[in-house]
Amino acid sequence: MYLLEPREKPSRVMKWLSPVIALSAMLVVSSLLFLMLGLDPARALYIFFVEPLTSLYNLSELTIKASPLILIALGLAIGFRAKLFNIGAEGQLTIGAIFGGGIAILFHDHTGWWILPLMVVMGAIGGAFWGLIPAFLKTHFNAEETLTTLMMNYVALFVLLYLVNGPWRDPDGMNFPQSVMFNESATLPFVIEGTRVNASIFITFLALVIFWIFIKKSMSAYKLEVSGQAPMAAKYAGFSSKKAVWLSLGLSGFMAGIAGLCEVAGPIGQLNPNISPGYGYAAIIVAYLGRLNPIGIVLSGFLMALLYLGGEMAQMELQLSVAITGIFQGLLLFFLLASDVLIEKRYRFAKKKLKPRMSETDPTVA
Repeated sequence: MYLLEPREKPSRVMKWLSPVIALSAMLVVSSLLFLMLGLDPARALYIFFVEPLTSLYNLSELTIKASPLILIALGLAIGFRAKLFNIGAEGQLTIGAIFGGGIAILFHDHTGWWILPLMVVMGAIGGAFWGLIPAFLKTHFNAEETLTTLMMNYVALFVLLYLVNGPWRDPDGMNFPQSVMFNESATLPFVIEGTRVNASIFITFLALVIFWIFIKKSMSAYKLEVSGQAPMAAKYAGFSSKKAVWLSLGLSGFMAGIAGLCEVAGPIGQLNPNISPGYGYAAIIVAYLGRLNPIGIVLSGFLMALLYLGGEMAQMELQLSVAITGIFQGLLLFFLLASDVLIEKRYRFAKKKLKPRMSETDPTVA
């Protein structure tokens, strides 16, 4: 028999090394997986983790994929610090893309400098709106935000499918479920010639600076963290738990909505059902792997982008399924959570106590 009990003083060093431990364990298990598939582990790992870094174009693609992951993870980290678990970033990204992309479709025959900024604003509003719905449900009906945010991902996807298959479908699009291509005034300008890197990287960098200032200098961030770590102390201090819910989910949706707009106004250039390969879910891993810290989120964002890009290369060169990327992400999250549990708690083996017989406890029993 064993008991799981909290450690008296969890190691801070080990807590920061937890992502490294998780990554190492993932590489070991991945090597075994490649062996089982009859592949050379060294070559497979090279294709996954080294080859995407060997050319300027690959590095630019890595940046494109890391940018939305970092942006979404920054928003999620705000809620996670308050122990509010938003699983709905994928839906918030989708709604942000719809709100911002709708402006591009509405003004498709117009040009002007104001179109793109308006798209960014509408994308942020759309994502925030989608995040505030679960906030309303939690504060008024005590609905669990983990469930409501997750279920709203599917609602957002069906809204997108309806639009691109119906009123927003491109009449000249060969009956494919997609909108018209956005005009030049509704797309983000490229910043590196010969690549797809666009101005969204500046938006991500600005969000990173604001996030750092927010968590280091803002009283609101302090209230959020206290509300998550010590609810009773926060209540005693007069911090409103409802305000924490609204702020956390609203900001998370705000950031995810901007990320969705940057995708459709950047690499994609239109609305279609494949706006995101799962960035909203992967960003959860990015936030936790980065220890909810801005620098850590940047590093883990590039690592997750590397998994996406390496997975695409593995499909082409090793003929592996697209599911291999999801397997790597799942392994990484599993080992990260396992490492955190063993750092915070410990197993202690104990002898199993035998239940006393009734005759030993009841004197009336002969």
